[in-house]
Amino acid sequence: MAEVVLKDVKKVYDGKVLAVRDVNLRIEDGEFVVLVGPSGCGKSTTLRMIAGLEEITGGTVSIGDRVVNLTHPKDRDIAMVFQNYALYPHMSVFKNMAFGLTLRKMPREEIKRRVGDAAKILGIEELLERKPKQLSGGQRQRVALGRAIVRDPAVFLFDEPLSNLDAKLRVTTRTEIKSLHKRLATTTIYVTHDQEEAMTLGDRIVVMSAGRGTGVVEQVDTPLNVFRRPANRFVGAFLGLPPMNFVEGVLRREEGGVYFVGEADGVRVLMPEDGNANLEAHLDVPVSLGVRPQALSEQPIGAFAGRDNTITIRSDIIETLGKSIDVSTTLPSGRHFIARIDAREDFPVGEDVTLHMDMQHVHVFEPGEFGRNLLHPPSPETSPAMNAGEELAGV
Repeated sequence: MAEVVLKDVKKVYDGKVLAVRDVNLRIEDGEFVVLVGPSGCGKSTTLRMIAGLEEITGGTVSIGDRVVNLTHPKDRDIAMVFQNYALYPHMSVFKNMAFGLTLRKMPREEIKRRVGDAAKILGIEELLERKPKQLSGGQRQRVALGRAIVRDPAVFLFDEPLSNLDAKLRVTTRTEIKSLHKRLATTTIYVTHDQEEAMTLGDRIVVMSAGRGTGVVEQVDTPLNVFRRPANRFVGAFLGLPPMNFVEGVLRREEGGVYFVGEADGVRVLMPEDGNANLEAHLDVPVSLGVRPQALSEQPIGAFAGRDNTITIRSDIIETLGKSIDVSTTLPSGRHFIARIDAREDFPVGEDVTLHMDMQHVHVFEPGEFGRNLLHPPSPETSPAMNAGEELAGV
């Protein structure tokens, strides 16, 4: 096992296309870190630079105490699991799992022991003599995992390993991967575009974007901290299902405190007093109110209790989800708005409904896709893009 350190890592294609910009990241020994973001944000390119499958244009990648920029992939002490499994169709499961060890001229008995141990961990002992074409998608994925495990590497690298599986099998395999990491405690870097995978698997998640014209790390933190304190509007919108709602307006100081006023949508909400110091410099200028669907309730109790924290919407569409329902509408400004609240059979459809906000899970952002979180900002070290200041402002 080993820590992985990326320092000012970037990737430029054809001398002009900047795909990944100045990634700085320290992954601790035994940590499970997930790179997540939309397509084209540079997460797979970053993983491939760590693996040695993409040349590093600038910066350094270290695995353990070695800088590996010029080290061949086979000498980096890593094992990679690909999206398409990359199994040899003419080989048995045993030979697929043993192939890397055979190339390293490992003794036959040691190969047999390692393959047997990995097969037992993954529950595929009865499949060792089959060919890949005789396996289901889930079984092939386990074989690919087994091929990585037998190498006993310092670092596991996963590149969208579950994207070819159906929804139910993805959940099962995700649990198996988490359990496997807990058992092996090997440093793991995992790439996905699926936020649910990121939130459930990672000790920390690295949220990347391409909206600034290049692959940029927006925030690095635990899944819960990123959910509760997104660094900017992009992170808030990307993480969370259903996605965060946004209402446009301004902050105004009135009797009783600082209010968010969204006149186009008839919204007037009192900001929490503990956040006022962060908001004072942004009075009377455009901002966005970010409201998670789960931060809404019909009843003003507990975290929802308080004055001037309501929004009235028309219940256009109701989706039942067992213990909760999703209430969807279109605000007067034309923006979609959704609330996830406790289910009840007699919930009115097509009528105005007043909902209360949990103000500890409501956010205020500066204008624009990457506007900073003003009300609940994260610590500076968890949001690298914020630290870039003016350098990124014009990107």
